[in-house]
Amino acid sequence: MHVARLSLTDYRNYERAELVLGPGATVFVGRNGQGKTNLVESIGYLATLGSHRVSGDQALIRAGADAAIVRALLAHGDRELLIELQLNRQGANRAQLNRSPVKTRELPRYAHSVLFAPEDLAIVRGEPSVRRRLLDELLVQRTPRLAGVMADYERVLKQRNSLLKSARARGLAAAQLPTLDIWDERLVQLGSELIDQRVALVGELAAPLAAAYHSIVDADHAPGLRPLLSIDGADPESETPADAAPRSAAASEAIAAIAGDGASATAVRFAEAIRNLRPKELERGITLVGPHRDDVVLLLNGLPAKGYASHGESWSFALALRLASAELLRRDSTTGDPVLVLDDVFAELDRLRRERLAAAIGGFEQVLVTAAVLEDVPEPLIARIVHIDAGHIVEEEATTDA
Repeated sequence: MHVARLSLTDYRNYERAELVLGPGATVFVGRNGQGKTNLVESIGYLATLGSHRVSGDQALIRAGADAAIVRALLAHGDRELLIELQLNRQGANRAQLNRSPVKTRELPRYAHSVLFAPEDLAIVRGEPSVRRRLLDELLVQRTPRLAGVMADYERVLKQRNSLLKSARARGLAAAQLPTLDIWDERLVQLGSELIDQRVALVGELAAPLAAAYHSIVDADHAPGLRPLLSIDGADPESETPADAAPRSAAASEAIAAIAGDGASATAVRFAEAIRNLRPKELERGITLVGPHRDDVVLLLNGLPAKGYASHGESWSFALALRLASAELLRRDSTTGDPVLVLDDVFAELDRLRRERLAAAIGGFEQVLVTAAVLEDVPEPLIARIVHIDAGHIVEEEATTDA
């Protein structure tokens, strides 16, 4: 799949922009702050329903405008799809597919992309939320319905936290909160599916991660991943298991009630963790267990990459994770390769890693690169150059083979 045409209206610093694209590599060149990243960010948003730079949509709408519009014509073989997304300053966002209204969460079913950015270093060195987001964005692109499951889980979590905070403020005990059990059941139902999906994805990433890391580094550092689950007593901050209370007959009945009939092993573990942590949750007024508290340990040579890996190794691990994600999407998608977006990545890499990364992604159908300095981009990726200045496409040029 590739983006054949991109149109922006009131998006970031673009009042209007029209860009015709094609297969192969395109480099967007311009000084910092001119709008290169804004172009590729809009493509990434269609695939993940989020920006890699900000958490909300308001910053994506041009100052003074009520809404921003992103249109992309996607091509795969002889088939073309027109995707349109309107980001509203007030009210819900709206989406269309071939001019017919669809739910916004349906867009990742059609638009697949993988974005590499300087912020990716936080995948290795940052907080657990960064790694959770990496997994969840990939899950949504592979199985779009999970966007609904994630949204439902967040709503239930918000309601449950509100109830726990209210109980703490009023000094209420669990027995005085009959609705808490209802939220517990829903939390376990939705959360267990997310946990199982993430764990399965971590397993699938193992082989392509090892291959991608080797392609960038050409060394056997045994990269790996291991889920760190709060339902099993793990604390992502300390990795120290919590003490579990002995299970009585009454506790077993309570767990069964929360998990539901025919519950999976994950649901039972989740329900038991909720029972064990309920006194602490009432004390703190917050939900202490669930997929929103999980993490993934990234390993190099059997040691956690966070804290042990060098700067270069951390960068290589982050890039390998993105490459592994692209390989999974390429393997499973009926629309071909995902669009690869490299946002100012080469400036962060030494010459050898630049060349090896360029070689690793050379076989993908479409690669979009941003750079402040064209010399930072390996020559195999300089097939077409687009110059950007202050939210305007000022010049396009195609390179020719010698």
